[in-house]
Amino acid sequence: MYLGIDFGTSYSAAAAIVGGELQLVRFGDAEQFRTAVFFPERVPDPADFTLTPALEAQLEAQLRLARSQQRQLADAATARGQQPPSRSDAELRRDALRVVRRQWLEDRTRTASAPVASFQHALFGDEAVEGYLDSGGGNLIESPKSMFGYRLDPQVRRVIVHIATHILEHIRLTASHQFGVPVRGAVIGRPVEFRSSMGAQGSVQAIEILREAAAAAGFDHVTFLEEPAAAAMHYHRSLASRQHALIVDIGGGTTDVAHAQLGGGVAPHIARSWGLPKGGTDLDVSISLHSFMPQLGKELIRLPAHHYVDAASVHNLPRQREFQQHDYRMLDEPWGSRLRALQQPGATTRLNQTAERTKISLSGASRHRAELDFIERDLTVEAGSADFEHAIGSFLGQLERTLAKVRDELPALPASVFLTGGTSRTPQVSACVQACFAEIPLVRGDPSLGVVSGLAVAARGIAD
Repeated sequence: MYLGIDFGTSYSAAAAIVGGELQLVRFGDAEQFRTAVFFPERVPDPADFTLTPALEAQLEAQLRLARSQQRQLADAATARGQQPPSRSDAELRRDALRVVRRQWLEDRTRTASAPVASFQHALFGDEAVEGYLDSGGGNLIESPKSMFGYRLDPQVRRVIVHIATHILEHIRLTASHQFGVPVRGAVIGRPVEFRSSMGAQGSVQAIEILREAAAAAGFDHVTFLEEPAAAAMHYHRSLASRQHALIVDIGGGTTDVAHAQLGGGVAPHIARSWGLPKGGTDLDVSISLHSFMPQLGKELIRLPAHHYVDAASVHNLPRQREFQQHDYRMLDEPWGSRLRALQQPGATTRLNQTAERTKISLSGASRHRAELDFIERDLTVEAGSADFEHAIGSFLGQLERTLAKVRDELPALPASVFLTGGTSRTPQVSACVQACFAEIPLVRGDPSLGVVSGLAVAARGIAD
């Protein structure tokens, strides 16, 4: 049996054509699940820490940095006519030792968990996020797809493949149980352009990772189909007469566009596709940076902007690791204590969830009140429509430029524009698409299931 699998940045889904009817795979009570996995990691014993010559060198380097920072703070305080902060060398050494010890623990943990031996205890979707927040430990990986196209060292690549393997195996076993037959083949959706730091080579690597993970997950046969082409196949089934259509799929991680000939009982033909490696997760990060990070000192204190970008980028493991390694004890209050609270296990995930809820709320309301008690008691943020418009302005500009390029390169205007993808729920995003093709009817597809439905149609064609 063949499945259509939408391995999404934010959410994943699967479906098959059974007896001529579309059947969605159900994950518990839902037709999709958050693309997240949580697994407990084996943490080394802190009692094993001893200062080797290499660690001594790290300690001295950390001490030099702390002394330099103290001098800079003292100079700044003197310039303001304030009493400069003073900490003894013994205190600086104690704090530097804590930093080196923490880094040692993190390095040992990464080494110990490289084989990912504890994946048999993995949780998926919202249960993964809840398990991570409840446990206060372990490892939560959200949106692993967003890392497929980035330069990865061999160990990180192995971990990413393991994560993708377990997500695909979770899908395959759930589908096999629901349909009562072994599922061994799949058509997996892919964006036109993966998010990447390596250009076209990033997309090649991403497909290699997915192919390797699918084989390890028990799939004997796998093919890939661009996501807007899959959405086109879904739309094609509803068209009685032949027409040119533009498919716009705005998902969590990417925005994909396809020009196609559809309908009329003739096989669909995809003429061309375009891609923008931006999507809904970028809106979440923008909202976090615009509305929440000022409460942690953004643009109010002399702290490089990348600290806040690192903290907001929960889908980027290297950025999260960088944020966790910073020392904010020398910052003025309340900024220092708030940033340290954000470094606690699960705090950046909670902040991202808050940003996502704010995005959803402001898509239909003029005001939203967000509670940040996990950072500081009684800390709240009031966000309004103007804040939302400002936060998403960059993405809307990129979307408008992409669609303008598409329009310029079309041989003729299409008969309709078919809009799908989870981020198409945001009214401002939908309005942007409509404005770019104002004279053409806009057809709204199912935001969550338009792509996976088309993938199921493609999977049936292979199985037949």
